Order: sequence, then C-alpha cells, then structure tokens
Amino acid sequence: MRIDAETPATDRRRFLKTSVSVTAGLVIGFYLPERAESGESVFAPNAFVRVAPDNSVTVVSKHVEGGQGIYTGLATILAEELDADWSQIRVEPAPAESNLYKNLQFGSQGTGGSNSIANSFEQYRRAGATARAMLVSAAAERWKVDKTEITVGKGVVRHETTSRQATFGELAQAAATVPVPEEVTLKDPKDFKLIGSPHIQRVDSKAKTNGTAVFAIDFSLPEMVTALVARPARFGAVVKTFDATRAKAVAGVVDVVKISTGVAVVAKSFGAAKKGRDALIIEWDETKAEQRGTPEFLTEYRRLLEQPGAIARRDGDCAQAFAGAARTLTATFEFPYLAHAPMEPLSAVVQLSAERCDIWTGDWGVSGVQEDAVRITGLKPKQIQIHSLYGGGSFGRRGGGASEVVEVAKAIGGRVPVKLFWTREEDMRGDAYRPMYLHKLTAGLDEQGNLIAWQHRIVGQSILGNDPNWIMNGVDVTSVAGASNIPYGIPNILVDLHSPVLGVPAERWRSVGNSHNAFAVETFLDDVAHVAGRDPYQLRRALLAKDPRDKNMLLVAPDRMRPTLFAKFPRDRQVLELAADKAGWGTPLPPGRGRGLAVHYSFRTSVAYVAEVTVGSDGKVKVDRVVCAVDCGVAINPDVIRAQVEGGIGFGLGAILYGAISVKNGKVEQSNFNDYRVLRMNEMPKVEVHIVASSERPTGIGEPVVPPIGPAVSNAIFAATGKRVRTLPLRPRGA
Repeated sequence: MRIDAETPATDRRRFLKTSVSVTAGLVIGFYLPERAESGESVFAPNAFVRVAPDNSVTVVSKHVEGGQGIYTGLATILAEELDADWSQIRVEPAPAESNLYKNLQFGSQGTGGSNSIANSFEQYRRAGATARAMLVSAAAERWKVDKTEITVGKGVVRHETTSRQATFGELAQAAATVPVPEEVTLKDPKDFKLIGSPHIQRVDSKAKTNGTAVFAIDFSLPEMVTALVARPARFGAVVKTFDATRAKAVAGVVDVVKISTGVAVVAKSFGAAKKGRDALIIEWDETKAEQRGTPEFLTEYRRLLEQPGAIARRDGDCAQAFAGAARTLTATFEFPYLAHAPMEPLSAVVQLSAERCDIWTGDWGVSGVQEDAVRITGLKPKQIQIHSLYGGGSFGRRGGGASEVVEVAKAIGGRVPVKLFWTREEDMRGDAYRPMYLHKLTAGLDEQGNLIAWQHRIVGQSILGNDPNWIMNGVDVTSVAGASNIPYGIPNILVDLHSPVLGVPAERWRSVGNSHNAFAVETFLDDVAHVAGRDPYQLRRALLAKDPRDKNMLLVAPDRMRPTLFAKFPRDRQVLELAADKAGWGTPLPPGRGRGLAVHYSFRTSVAYVAEVTVGSDGKVKVDRVVCAVDCGVAINPDVIRAQVEGGIGFGLGAILYGAISVKNGKVEQSNFNDYRVLRMNEMPKVEVHIVASSERPTGIGEPVVPPIGPAVSNAIFAATGKRVRTLPLRPRGA
C-alpha cells in the first residue's frame, strides 16, 4: 500500500502496522507540507527512513550517489533531526517512484543541477523529526510519562527522572503503531550536532576504499551476456545495411541485433563482443549526418559574432554610453567542445521478462530511465524496477545510458540478462559535449576610468532544443548563465545570444553556461582594471558596493518554480574579501609568479578563488596555490564541501589548461586520455578552503566550484607575464 495525500489517517496507521509485519521495524511513510524552491507549499508522499530492531537506521536517498557525497549529506540531515547515532546510519537508493522521490525542482526523479541538498533539506529534516516524535510517543506511552519529559540522543530515548531508557530498535515496533504527527518542530540550528560537524565520516568511504562498492560496470548476474554497440563515426548517420556473418562466426558471440543507435553484438564475454563488433560490415546512411568540422563551425560562429542576437539582458542604453565613452576595449574568446570523461563510462544491466524489467544502473535520471523502458518494452511503469548503483562520476554525462541495453534485451527476447557498457573510446567520440562557444565583450569607460557600459555577445549551441520552459525570447537561459546575471553595478549592460544548430550532440556539462561565461566575464574585468589603472580586487569591491538586484537579474524557470534570483550581492562581496584576505592579496611575489582572482555566483552559491602561478622562462605554467572562499548556506558536511572544492579545482584546471574536443568532417578526433588530457596528480595545486559560516538554507556545491578557477588562473598568468590568452585551452608549454 502506498501512502498519498488522499489516504485517510486510519489507513496511514494501517500502513505502518502492516510495515511492521513486513520489515519487523518502523517505516515512516507520510505526507507533509513541503516548501519547494518556488516558495509554494506542496504536499507529497514520502518514505525516507526505516528503523529496525537491530537499531540500524536506513535512510532512503532520493538522489543518486556519483561521488558527490549526497548519501552522506541526506543521511546527516535526517539523522540530525532524528537524534540518531551516526554509527547506526545506513543509506540505500530509492526505487523508481516519482510521486514519492521526485526532485522538487525538476518535477521528476533525478539528480543534478547541484540542487540535491537544497531541494531535500526541509524534506529530510521533517522525515527525521517525524520519526523521532513517533519514537518519543511510543516511549511515553510505554512508560506512562509525559512526552515533554523525554530526551533523545545518539539513538537512545531516555526518561531521566525514572532512569529508564530504550534504544530505537527496542521501540521500533511500538512506534509503528503511533499516529503520524501532522506537525513537528525542527531544531534550532544552534542545536545541531551532526550538521556542520567536521568529524562525520562519509557513509560510502569504506566500501569505496576496500573495493566492495558496486558500480554498474561491476554488476553481474548469472548467465549474463555482454553487449557492445557499433555506432556511426559521424554524428547523425544511421544504419543502412549490415552483414553480421563474420561477427556471428566469432567464438562466444550469441547474437547480433539492430537497435536505434546502431548494431549491438551480444556475446559471452567482453573480448568476444569486441571481436564480433570489429568483424561487422556496416553501411551507414550519412544523408543527414554532420559533415563539417571545427574550422567550418568557427567560420559560422565568427560571422554571427558580428551580428546582433536575441536579447538576454538590457539595462540602460549601451549604444549611447559607448558613444560618449572616453575609452573602449574589446576582446573575443574561443571555447572548444569539452567531453565529460567520467571515470566510469556509461554502463547498465537489464533483466527482462514478459512481466517485469529490472535495470541496474548509475544513471542520475531515474524517471527518464523508467520512461524509456516503458516506451521500449511496452510494460507499465510499476513493472519497471530501477536499482540505482554507485555512479563513477558524472559531470552531466550520466543520463540516458540505459535505453540501449533495454533495446538489446528486448531484441533477444529477454532470454538472458544483458550488460552493456561503453569503452573509453566510444565515450570520448560519442559523448554529448559541452558546446563550443565564441564570446565578444566590449567595455566603455568614462574620463575617470569608471566602467559605464558592458556589452557581451555569445555564440554557441543550445543544449535545450525548443523547450519552452527554458528558451525565452529565443534565449537558452543556460547558455547565458553567468553572463546575463552578472552582479556588478554597471549602469548600461547588453547581453545577447546566437544559438546555431549543428549536428554535434551537446548536453549539460558541470556548471553548464557558467563554465565559459565566468571565464569571459572575470578575465575581461581584469582587462578593464588594467586599462583603468585599478587593482582588480578593488575594482570588483567597488562594483559590488551596491545591491544590483532587479527584475533583470531574474532567471525565469518552469511554472513549478517562481522566478529565481541568481545574483546575490552580499555573498559575492563577502567571499571576495575573505579569499583576498586569506591569500594575502597585494603582498609581493617573486619574479615569474603571479596572483589572480575571480568571483562567481551560480546555483545560489558564491565562490571566490585567488590563484598563484609560476611561469617559467620556457613559458611552462605551474599552478602553485588556490585559496577558496565559499558561501553555500549552512554547511551540512564541511569535509564533503572541501572535497567538492578540491575536485572542482582539479576538474576545472584540466579543462582550461588542456581540454578540447575537435571535429573533422563530422568525426571527433580525440579517442582517450592520451589525446584528451586531464590534470595529473603532480599538477594539482595546494588548495585552501574557507567556508563562510551561515544559517541560511544550503545551496549548491558540486557545480559552482568549477567556473571561477579558469579565470583566476588566467588572471594570475596575466599578472606574471602581461600576456593574455583568450583561446582555450591555455595549453602550457611542455604539457
């Protein structure tokens, strides 16, 4: 029985009683008022916690763990209000049930956008507080005392006056018969014991260090076969004809089937599947395939860069301001396609029968996987069971990878379980990439060197197609994120966009549009400071001296969300000042070294970096030190936040120093980490992280730590050399 908003209270109690007989413990299944990020009160049925007789507390995570620490974060929030002992906590992934476990921002069950903690914070607090209240009620009834006389701590319920106590496990069955309270009181943040503690160990650390953690690529079932797919080299090509004779002759190959994305070879081992795939003869129909390459794309982009685009933001009158400016400066930037390159390529396992489809995957879009399986198999949603496993990184890549294997399982009649995964080369050449972008920025200064006009034109693919929720007046809001909402107090601002249609697939990449817009904005702002004879830090402080929030700063989101303010002045200035202070901004550095800074607000989080670099006589760049200040609201797990900052710096440095996907005649030229370079361990700088103390609701951390690192390093290189590189990657010499 599922609990929903229409279920009478008596039936809710019956559900809880039934759950006792099934699990021999306490299951909290309830509906409660939840405040979505829109600020609207909504009601949603949720089941987030189980308490068993053995005193274990199982937290059900509605978000997928891909290394970002979400299992630990959600468990901390719930355990805090429950007053559980951390050693009792277990975490398991939620099944596919969007009504119960939907992402309150997406409206479907999925992970991404650095919103997991933000949209689950109150939900999981209330889940823990409700479970605690029921345990207290059970104890009060058993001991015939008033509930107000009972205390809870570290998984033990106590009545100090009579010296009686009981563990959660001892009270579990009795608590299961207690009516679910309609209102609960949440803790005052000053009373938090687990939230904000630097001593909480991640719940997944042990399994990931001793090798027992199971990722989709590790998962296996008896009699399972392996499938590899032959996909076209050119984007947009489709299978015209294929000959599987030689492939079927390979020992171990059991089937060859056509699916929507190509031809799948099914075999008893990976080696056999690969040999079979190599033996396939396929004729591709390239009528609608992309035939161009990076040079041709750049030609089109440069043409568009000289023409007005769709308006993303217009404040004041830039044309008039430029006409009266004492000085203007212009710069153009080129950003290449970037691959996601997660450590674990896409993988999934499917077991299909006439009545059921089980899918084991690390895919972050649980609802999407379920919907695809329904479409492919013809089964009902309740017949599609999603078993979420650990994902080996994502960065925007881990979505939709399970549909191919469902197609294969159906094509072979579901006679055996099927495992499909992408090789590194397939992933590199068949990704949906961070789009290539060109930027043109122009600034106008008055006689005193004050910044009076700012024009920013962007050219790049839309990752959202024609989605009316996110395409507004011809503007893909993700393409201009971090450009149209700059927090600086400039009286005249114009931001416009061109979104050319290309055959190269494009998707969200960690921090989305902020990844390139922050680089362009923050490096160009340093150029303005240089021309005006201003210190880059002091210029930013001056431009942040007034709160620039107005209607132009709003990012309008889908109907289920209110307009969301993406610029928040106090946080930006606070982290800027903190990072500069901790880094010793303004203190001298030896010759050949430079210091640069950048500040950026995205995903409701403000991050400032100060980077120090050394540039050798041969031009080789070494990033020595990065000082970070971050304001992400209340810090649920400070250690996880630091890990995200460190990881984001490494990820972002690899991208701006080396990352580039190039296309030739419709084909990606890179194939693996030998020609798609990432940051190496010996190149990782020393990182210092300073978390702003806050009692505000938590905000994002996984994505907003990426955008400022590129411009901070570029500004440091400029400070050391006086030379500016605006075509990425920077590619230090000797790399």
